[in-house]
Amino acid sequence: MATPTVRQGALLGSKLRALRKRNGLTLDELSARCVHLDPDIAPSVSYLSMLETGKRTPSPAVLELVASVFGRRAEWFLDGNFEGTPADTRRDTAGHLDATAFEPAFLFSPTMLRHALPELLLQTGTSGHAFGQLLIRVWQETQQNDFPDIERAAEAAGARQMPLSLDALVAICERHGLEIRWVDDDRRRLNRGLARARFEAPGTIFASRRLRAREERLKYELAFFLGHKILHNGDGAISAAYVDRSDSEGAAPAAAGLGARDTLHAWREFECSFFAGALLCPRAPFRQLLVRESHRISVHRKLGVGPAVVMRRMTAVSPYRHWHFFDGYPPGYLRTVYRGNGIALPWGNLSVVPDPCPHWAVFRLLRGHPGGNPVPAGPTSQISAMDDGGQQRLFCCHSLLTHDAADATRVLSVGIDLAPALAAQGLDAAGITSRVWDACQRGGGAGVIPKDAAAGLRTVAHVLKIGWIADALDTPAQIICPRSAACPRGKRCG
Repeated sequence: MATPTVRQGALLGSKLRALRKRNGLTLDELSARCVHLDPDIAPSVSYLSMLETGKRTPSPAVLELVASVFGRRAEWFLDGNFEGTPADTRRDTAGHLDATAFEPAFLFSPTMLRHALPELLLQTGTSGHAFGQLLIRVWQETQQNDFPDIERAAEAAGARQMPLSLDALVAICERHGLEIRWVDDDRRRLNRGLARARFEAPGTIFASRRLRAREERLKYELAFFLGHKILHNGDGAISAAYVDRSDSEGAAPAAAGLGARDTLHAWREFECSFFAGALLCPRAPFRQLLVRESHRISVHRKLGVGPAVVMRRMTAVSPYRHWHFFDGYPPGYLRTVYRGNGIALPWGNLSVVPDPCPHWAVFRLLRGHPGGNPVPAGPTSQISAMDDGGQQRLFCCHSLLTHDAADATRVLSVGIDLAPALAAQGLDAAGITSRVWDACQRGGGAGVIPKDAAAGLRTVAHVLKIGWIADALDTPAQIICPRSAACPRGKRCG
């Protein structure tokens, strides 16, 4: 029969492993977080492994340190209760592709779709490029923004150097046979001055001289086309970089219908964009930086990249998988969408809806604050409650009003689904969400978050190392919905 000490060690280890898995942390990452808190007594990876397998029993100081990483009391590991199999912190199926069978199935055969899709796009005025972007977005969400082949290619090129200076990036381009030619900003050649750079096969980048004064943008352009050179040998099957550009900025609208290379070009643009982010913000060091800086968007200045690169990379490198990201232009055009958590769309990137909910943080910033109040100069945080098909959901977003390379107004917004994070800490996610919802309804659509709910959210902010969740608790939570015509507030905003 096992002695009480052995049994206690095994139970403690099982609870530690379950809690670590719930929060999506590796042993390396847990050890690194302990080092960040107290390097003198922080356990090594091998010691943590022995703790989880019950081969070692930690000292009170080490146990207290490990417990603090997860916002727990040390006594929780010793209470004799085991919560069972760790919850899967990967996203649920809400809002995503399901296994519903389509009948009659023969209508969805490749042959039928090959003939029907171009006609559908032509009749709805949808360009092939936009349709390709929609397909890619769904694929991103299905893969949870995990593309290891592109990550490995970027890390091999940049050797995980972070920050990557402009001189170092230029040297990498030269090693891969790329020549950079500086040209005057000829609007006819450079897509009306908005694309800023273009690629000419097999290895020439034509860049506007004005990009020299915008180093963040220049680094992204070079990394983008370096990705094309490495991933596709610079074959030229790529359109000009459409980054930081929307149809509202004066560019000629794309023709409706599905062209022969539309989807190919859209896919190549996605690959090169993902490569650029992985090169400038390599996974392992960038994840460690986010933890140290509590996921503050301001880290983009330390890295010499734009805030959009940092926000999009968060969704790809975080061990927590329930993220979303919007990149919006006025009056309501979405250039980029990612919904790793299945959040309902406030609008689509194929159209602008006439009745969007005005209480999404991204819309509040795009349209300016009511009453003539000044728009904040820095990022803002917001807790939002939503009724999604009869199910109440809770989100936190972090949004920034900025300008793109063409000085057009732009709002970037990154956020997370809070319910899985609350559940991972053993908290009553449904109860907390309901209390926030009720507080908002009592306040006419916005309300102060109850103290017990706020305590749970602070625990989540601490464990995930996302400081802007705690920041959002200082302002009232908001009820949001996809369309104001279906406003669930007691006093309808529509």
